[in-house]
Amino acid sequence: MSSPDAYAQHTGNPGNADNPQSARNADPAAPGSGAPSPDRLPVPRVLAHLAGAWHVERTVRDLADGSEGHFAGTTLFTPLPAPDLGGLLHQESGTFTWHGTARAAERTLRFLPGGPGADDATARVEFADGRFFHDLDLRTGHWTTDHLCVRDLYRGEFEVFDADHWRTRWRVGGPAKDLLLITEYRRDRAAGSGERRTG
Repeated sequence: MSSPDAYAQHTGNPGNADNPQSARNADPAAPGSGAPSPDRLPVPRVLAHLAGAWHVERTVRDLADGSEGHFAGTTLFTPLPAPDLGGLLHQESGTFTWHGTARAAERTLRFLPGGPGADDATARVEFADGRFFHDLDLRTGHWTTDHLCVRDLYRGEFEVFDADHWRTRWRVGGPAKDLLLITEYRRDRAAGSGERRTG
Protein backbone atom coordinates (compact mmCIF):
# COMPACT_ATOMS: atom_id res chain seq x y z
CA MET A 1 0.00 0.00 0.00
CA SER A 2 1.50 3.28 -1.09
CA SER A 3 -0.12 5.61 1.46
CA PRO A 4 -1.48 5.44 5.02
CA ASP A 5 -5.08 5.18 3.81
CA ALA A 6 -5.96 1.70 5.08
CA TYR A 7 -8.17 3.13 7.78
CA ALA A 8 -9.99 5.46 5.39
CA GLN A 9 -10.39 2.68 2.83
CA HIS A 10 -12.00 0.47 5.45
CA THR A 11 -14.59 3.13 6.24
CA GLY A 12 -16.08 2.85 2.77
CA ASN A 13 -15.93 6.57 2.10
CA PRO A 14 -18.04 7.53 -0.96
CA GLY A 15 -14.95 8.44 -2.97
CA ASN A 16 -13.72 4.87 -2.63
CA ALA A 17 -16.99 3.03 -3.29
CA ASP A 18 -18.81 4.11 -6.42
CA ASN A 19 -20.89 0.96 -6.68
CA PRO A 20 -20.68 -1.08 -3.47
CA GLN A 21 -22.48 -4.39 -3.10
CA SER A 22 -22.66 -6.81 -0.20
CA ALA A 23 -23.65 -10.45 0.17
CA ARG A 24 -23.95 -12.55 3.31
CA ASN A 25 -22.05 -15.82 3.33
CA ALA A 26 -24.96 -18.17 2.69
CA ASP A 27 -22.95 -21.39 2.61
CA PRO A 28 -24.54 -23.57 5.34
CA ALA A 29 -21.15 -25.13 6.04
CA ALA A 30 -19.42 -21.77 6.44
CA PRO A 31 -18.25 -20.39 9.80
CA GLY A 32 -20.94 -18.43 11.57
CA SER A 33 -23.81 -20.49 10.16
CA GLY A 34 -23.73 -23.42 12.57
CA ALA A 35 -24.14 -24.08 16.28
CA PRO A 36 -22.48 -21.81 18.84
CA SER A 37 -18.86 -22.59 19.65
CA PRO A 38 -18.06 -23.09 23.35
CA ASP A 39 -15.52 -20.24 23.22
CA ARG A 40 -18.00 -17.75 21.71
CA LEU A 41 -20.91 -15.99 23.34
CA PRO A 42 -24.28 -16.21 21.55
CA VAL A 43 -25.88 -12.75 21.26
CA PRO A 44 -29.67 -12.99 20.94
CA ARG A 45 -30.13 -9.20 20.48
CA VAL A 46 -27.19 -7.65 18.67
CA LEU A 47 -28.17 -3.98 19.00
CA ALA A 48 -28.82 -4.24 22.73
CA HIS A 49 -25.47 -5.96 23.16
CA LEU A 50 -23.51 -3.33 21.22
CA ALA A 51 -25.07 -0.24 22.83
CA GLY A 52 -22.66 1.83 24.89
CA ALA A 53 -18.97 2.69 24.76
CA TRP A 54 -16.09 0.46 23.66
CA HIS A 55 -12.31 0.82 23.70
CA VAL A 56 -10.90 0.00 20.24
CA GLU A 57 -7.49 -1.32 19.18
CA ARG A 58 -6.97 -2.05 15.47
CA THR A 59 -3.98 -3.34 13.54
CA VAL A 60 -3.81 -2.75 9.79
CA ARG A 61 -1.35 -4.95 7.92
CA ASP A 62 -0.33 -4.56 4.30
CA LEU A 63 0.39 -8.18 3.42
CA ALA A 64 2.13 -7.15 0.20
CA ASP A 65 5.03 -5.30 1.82
CA GLY A 66 4.72 -6.13 5.53
CA SER A 67 3.83 -2.60 6.65
CA GLU A 68 1.69 -2.32 9.76
CA GLY A 69 -0.38 0.50 11.18
CA HIS A 70 -2.31 0.89 14.42
CA PHE A 71 -5.52 2.61 15.43
CA ALA A 72 -6.49 3.29 19.06
CA GLY A 73 -9.66 5.03 20.12
CA THR A 74 -13.28 4.71 21.19
CA THR A 75 -16.47 3.53 19.53
CA LEU A 76 -19.81 4.82 20.82
CA PHE A 77 -23.09 3.10 19.94
CA THR A 78 -25.92 5.55 20.71
CA PRO A 79 -29.61 5.56 19.69
CA LEU A 80 -30.36 6.88 16.21
CA PRO A 81 -32.82 9.80 16.06
CA ALA A 82 -36.20 9.51 14.34
CA PRO A 83 -37.18 8.15 11.90
CA ASP A 84 -34.65 5.36 12.56
CA LEU A 85 -35.98 4.43 15.98
CA GLY A 86 -34.51 1.20 17.31
CA GLY A 87 -31.20 1.66 15.49
CA LEU A 88 -27.77 2.70 16.71
CA LEU A 89 -25.33 5.34 15.51
CA HIS A 90 -21.76 3.97 15.49
CA GLN A 91 -19.22 6.78 16.01
CA GLU A 92 -15.55 5.84 16.12
CA SER A 93 -12.73 8.28 16.79
CA GLY A 94 -9.09 8.00 17.73
CA THR A 95 -5.57 8.08 16.32
CA PHE A 96 -4.25 6.08 13.37
CA THR A 97 -0.47 5.65 13.14
CA TRP A 98 1.17 4.59 9.87
CA HIS A 99 4.92 4.57 9.17
CA GLY A 100 5.48 6.54 12.37
CA THR A 101 3.02 9.29 11.46
CA ALA A 102 -0.04 9.69 13.71
CA ARG A 103 -3.21 11.42 12.59
CA ALA A 104 -6.77 11.77 13.81
CA ALA A 105 -9.18 9.25 12.29
CA GLU A 106 -12.90 8.70 12.58
CA ARG A 107 -15.80 6.94 10.94
CA THR A 108 -19.58 6.77 11.31
CA LEU A 109 -21.87 3.84 10.59
CA ARG A 110 -25.57 3.15 11.12
CA PHE A 111 -26.79 -0.11 12.69
CA LEU A 112 -30.47 -0.75 11.98
CA PRO A 113 -32.70 -3.61 13.14
CA GLY A 114 -32.28 -6.42 10.64
CA GLY A 115 -35.58 -8.17 11.33
CA PRO A 116 -39.21 -7.17 10.86
CA GLY A 117 -40.52 -4.33 13.00
CA ALA A 118 -38.23 -3.48 15.93
CA ASP A 119 -36.58 -6.91 16.02
CA ASP A 120 -32.91 -6.34 16.91
CA ALA A 121 -31.83 -9.98 16.86
CA THR A 122 -29.86 -9.09 13.72
CA ALA A 123 -28.67 -5.81 12.22
CA ARG A 124 -28.33 -4.08 8.87
CA VAL A 125 -25.12 -2.04 8.83
CA GLU A 126 -24.98 1.05 6.62
CA PHE A 127 -22.43 3.73 5.87
CA ALA A 128 -23.21 7.23 7.18
CA ASP A 129 -24.81 8.17 3.85
CA GLY A 130 -27.23 5.22 3.96
CA ARG A 131 -25.43 2.88 1.54
CA PHE A 132 -25.59 -0.79 2.56
CA PHE A 133 -22.38 -2.20 4.08
CA HIS A 134 -23.23 -5.66 5.45
CA ASP A 135 -25.66 -7.59 7.60
CA LEU A 136 -24.82 -8.88 11.08
CA ASP A 137 -26.18 -11.89 12.96
CA LEU A 138 -24.39 -12.83 16.18
CA ARG A 139 -26.91 -15.35 17.53
CA THR A 140 -24.18 -18.01 17.46
CA GLY A 141 -21.49 -15.56 18.56
CA HIS A 142 -19.83 -15.78 15.12
CA TRP A 143 -20.63 -14.25 11.73
CA THR A 144 -18.99 -13.93 8.31
CA THR A 145 -19.95 -11.50 5.56
CA ASP A 146 -18.66 -10.06 2.28
CA HIS A 147 -18.70 -6.52 0.93
CA LEU A 148 -17.74 -5.76 -2.68
CA CYS A 149 -16.39 -2.22 -3.11
CA VAL A 150 -15.79 -1.68 -6.83
CA ARG A 151 -13.06 -4.32 -7.47
CA ASP A 152 -12.03 -4.76 -3.82
CA LEU A 153 -13.55 -7.61 -1.81
CA TYR A 154 -13.87 -7.07 1.94
CA ARG A 155 -14.40 -10.38 3.77
CA GLY A 156 -15.42 -9.87 7.39
CA GLU A 157 -15.48 -12.17 10.40
CA PHE A 158 -17.12 -11.22 13.72
CA GLU A 159 -16.56 -13.10 16.99
CA VAL A 160 -18.02 -12.43 20.45
CA PHE A 161 -15.99 -13.90 23.33
CA ASP A 162 -17.89 -12.56 26.33
CA ALA A 163 -20.17 -9.70 27.34
CA ASP A 164 -17.27 -7.22 27.23
CA HIS A 165 -15.06 -8.41 24.35
CA TRP A 166 -15.59 -8.96 20.62
CA ARG A 167 -13.35 -8.94 17.55
CA THR A 168 -13.61 -8.21 13.83
CA ARG A 169 -11.26 -9.36 11.07
CA TRP A 170 -11.51 -7.81 7.62
CA ARG A 171 -9.45 -9.33 4.79
CA VAL A 172 -9.28 -6.94 1.84
CA GLY A 173 -8.20 -8.10 -1.59
CA GLY A 174 -8.17 -6.28 -4.89
CA PRO A 175 -5.98 -5.21 -7.79
CA ALA A 176 -3.96 -2.86 -5.56
CA LYS A 177 -4.85 -4.08 -2.04
CA ASP A 178 -3.81 -6.99 0.12
CA LEU A 179 -4.77 -5.97 3.64
CA LEU A 180 -5.74 -7.51 6.97
CA LEU A 181 -7.52 -5.39 9.59
CA ILE A 182 -8.05 -6.88 13.06
CA THR A 183 -10.01 -4.92 15.65
CA GLU A 184 -10.46 -5.71 19.33
CA TYR A 185 -13.42 -4.13 21.14
CA ARG A 186 -13.54 -4.05 24.95
CA ARG A 187 -16.48 -2.53 26.76
CA ASP A 188 -15.88 0.72 28.64
CA ARG A 189 -17.74 -0.01 31.88
CA ALA A 190 -16.78 3.39 33.28
CA ALA A 191 -18.92 5.01 30.59
CA GLY A 192 -22.06 3.24 31.83
CA SER A 193 -23.98 0.08 31.10
CA GLY A 194 -23.74 -1.22 27.57
CA GLU A 195 -27.06 -3.10 27.59
CA ARG A 196 -29.94 -1.04 26.25
CA ARG A 197 -33.25 -1.24 28.06
CA THR A 198 -36.13 -1.89 25.68
CA GLY A 199 -39.86 -2.18 26.21
